[in-house]
Amino acid sequence: MNVLITGITGFVGSHMAEYLLKMKDVKVWGIDRWRSKKDNIEHLMDKINLLECDLRDASSVEKTIQQIKPEKIFHLAAQSFVPTSWNAPAETITTNIIGQLNIFEACLKVGVNPFIQIACSSEEYGMVKPEETPIKETNPLRPLSPYGVSKVGQDLLGYQYAMSYKLNIIRTRGFNHTGPRRGEVFVESNFAQQIARIEKGKQDPVIHVGDLTARRDYTDARDMVKGYWLATEKCIPGEVYNICRGKDWTIQKVLDILLSYSKIKVTVKQDPSRMRPSDVKILLGDNTKFYNQTGWKPEIPFETTLLDLLNYWRERV
Repeated sequence: MNVLITGITGFVGSHMAEYLLKMKDVKVWGIDRWRSKKDNIEHLMDKINLLECDLRDASSVEKTIQQIKPEKIFHLAAQSFVPTSWNAPAETITTNIIGQLNIFEACLKVGVNPFIQIACSSEEYGMVKPEETPIKETNPLRPLSPYGVSKVGQDLLGYQYAMSYKLNIIRTRGFNHTGPRRGEVFVESNFAQQIARIEKGKQDPVIHVGDLTARRDYTDARDMVKGYWLATEKCIPGEVYNICRGKDWTIQKVLDILLSYSKIKVTVKQDPSRMRPSDVKILLGDNTKFYNQTGWKPEIPFETTLLDLLNYWRERV
């Protein structure tokens, strides 16, 4: 089976590749751009097949799909950092929506109909009212960032192509997921990196933070990719599924857990540059629909995830 991972060089893409490589009769393909960093997949380079492709270039995508003729596609490539979407909204919208559109169109032109899992996001829900939690798939979408809007676009485009062209598209709304290799710009990974730097004497004992009151529903990326695979095995094309733990933590609690794994004494200082123009206050999901369809549930405790993340940074700073 030929399986294509877009965004294979990224955080989740690298974990997806590791998961697929444990399976028999799966040939793992990935795409990258010439300037893509390959740190996350360096240990996999002799086991995967990489092609150069820019998702924003329709002809490049069509050529790639023609060559691979994938039976499954895990579409994980995106501009995925919410704050960047405020500074580069046009790039975020183009990369996320047009990039996905090019994949769908390429499949139609080449004449293949793989199962395509599209990584949508809980950020689509945006302005969630307290009485609406835990959030079901039927909740209104009120995105509060250009990134959230781009993910709504991806989500609804997936629905439209599944309905209009009978493409086997599964829409998954992943809530927050983290673990080793998580990018340093993301809050919990940034905290872990700062702690590791302080332990090594490379940073003053001050942790710089943004809003610590926001609440997030976290899953380990290694559990999340198992969910993505099951989505392509057991879910219904055109349908949308929340993938989440169903439990939330404040960002303050995330910081407290990470600090509990270290002997350092720190001062916590709020950094105005880390505050967003508008922020989603609570993302707590309901995974009932996905569980009923697939039997999936997260297995790795959140505390273990955070310790693994901290140890990842301890090896690197």
